[in-house]
Amino acid sequence: MTCQHLKDAGEPAPRTQYEDGCPECVAGGFHDWVHLRECLSCGVVACCDSSPRRHMSAHHAESGHPVMRSYEPGETWRWCFEDELLG
Repeated sequence: MTCQHLKDAGEPAPRTQYEDGCPECVAGGFHDWVHLRECLSCGVVACCDSSPRRHMSAHHAESGHPVMRSYEPGETWRWCFEDELLG
């Protein structure tokens, strides 16, 4: 099963390592993020839900942007917050 949000987001190319970490965590003096994610609507990079502060979920809650993707090297999967589907 897929959703229109995932279809509209397209198929992203794999990323290379993002060296700077989660910008919000770093700004707060934290370095304990687990994995990074990228918003496919605006390009914001933030930490995943396995990280203590869950900045990508917070970004979705604030912005309503529906789809994020993994920012881990070699990964191309996406997640639709609205429909709770992996793409």
